[in-house]
Amino acid sequence: MDIQALMNDKSLKPKPKTEKLSLWITENSDNANALLEFAVQSKDPNKATCIEAMEYATQQNPEIASQKWLEFVTLSLTEKAPRVKWESAKVIGNIAHLYPKKLEKTIANLLTNAEHSGTVVRWSAAFALGQIIKMKSSLNKSLIPAAESLAEKEEKNSIRKIYLDALKKSK
Repeated sequence: MDIQALMNDKSLKPKPKTEKLSLWITENSDNANALLEFAVQSKDPNKATCIEAMEYATQQNPEIASQKWLEFVTLSLTEKAPRVKWESAKVIGNIAHLYPKKLEKTIANLLTNAEHSGTVVRWSAAFALGQIIKMKSSLNKSLIPAAESLAEKEEKNSIRKIYLDALKKSK
């Protein structure tokens, strides 16, 4: 597949592009690597579409995401574009359990996004942090107090509930 041609195809709306990419990468792990290479060099709208495709794919099959994907989405959490941030956090929520010893920087970036002004960015960060908390790893020693604090400060019930559910399941 020519990813650039797909992205430039004005006849396709964003969701069908994302779905095509998602199917393509689930067919072959080499395709997932090609998508990563394209995403790294892309501007925010295309980068976000690539990350969203990986998010769709990792919902079904988290194992297709390599450690390079974790590193990429961890770094993408620091991007300016909210959509890049929230799609990256959702991928992390899907794959964190595969890389329990590689999550320190990821958690730091998620904690920063957990206080973002955008609701969707905060929701996605809460989702990923909740998934990490549910892993019941040694990371919880510092993560649980941070999540408790975030839950107390969070004004949106839907986001607060994510933290509270994860905290409940961590005990």
